Amino acid sequence: MKENELNLKSSLGDSGVILIADSGSTKTHWCIVENGTILQEILTDGINPFYQTDMEIIALIDSQLIPKLEYSEIEFIYFYGAGCSFPDKKILVSRALVRFFSNAIIEIQSDLLAAARSLFQHEKGIACILGTGSNSCFYNGNEIVQNVSPLGYILGDEGSGAVLGKLFVADCLKNQLPEELREKFLAKYELTPAIILDSVYKKPFPNRFLAKFTPFLSEHIDEPSIFNLIYDSFEAFFVRNVLQYPLEDMNVGFVGSIAYYFRDTLEIVASERGIVISEIVQSPMEGLLKYHTM
Repeated sequence: MKENELNLKSSLGDSGVILIADSGSTKTHWCIVENGTILQEILTDGINPFYQTDMEIIALIDSQLIPKLEYSEIEFIYFYGAGCSFPDKKILVSRALVRFFSNAIIEIQSDLLAAARSLFQHEKGIACILGTGSNSCFYNGNEIVQNVSPLGYILGDEGSGAVLGKLFVADCLKNQLPEELREKFLAKYELTPAIILDSVYKKPFPNRFLAKFTPFLSEHIDEPSIFNLIYDSFEAFFVRNVLQYPLEDMNVGFVGSIAYYFRDTLEIVASERGIVISEIVQSPMEGLLKYHTM
């Protein structure tokens, strides 16, 4: 099936068994649907072709998805994932899925398009992701027409869980936090400076390691050093990303756990920039189900 035919089918809804996947760097949410009814939901580790080979993705699907899957006759697969913005990365994920679903029609798209379709369906808007990573785009109701490259957690990803964790851990190790807070953090996660450095520089998925500390930040948001860290990172997200898009008469929506759990701070920063956030959702899945089945 040609891509334009597939997109038309996506917008009209499918009558067969559909597998929709929303994948970030930390976790993948798989949802099996038929005629608008959810048949099964499965959670696995995240899939990101920037950090994983096709064989690693195949191993993950084989060990974490297939043993739990109750429906073998999948007709359509819509996989939305972090790292799936480029053709070669889409091919890598598609190649892994074909191993297990050889008869299915497979569409691979970015997690950013998932956010846009979920938030706005067929209307235009500025779609933003704040999860383990961050991203944003101007969506015209059909496709992404402008995107400021997120650049990853080393060069960009402002406001993301990985960047919040990176900044916090750096403050911790550079003695920029109150001593009591620093000791509480290290004790809670059973960390030492050596363990932190080893996890960041030598072990796989340092972005996941750094992002896992955001619950601690949420618990201590009233501590000025933490509030300021989060505020400044969210402000950087708006300045370096959102303000580059046409904002007049435009809805601005957010998807992701960081946006969801830090929404009060996020809305403060947005308001001070004259931006009204139209919607904040933790997961795009509900909107994607609507997009593909209605």
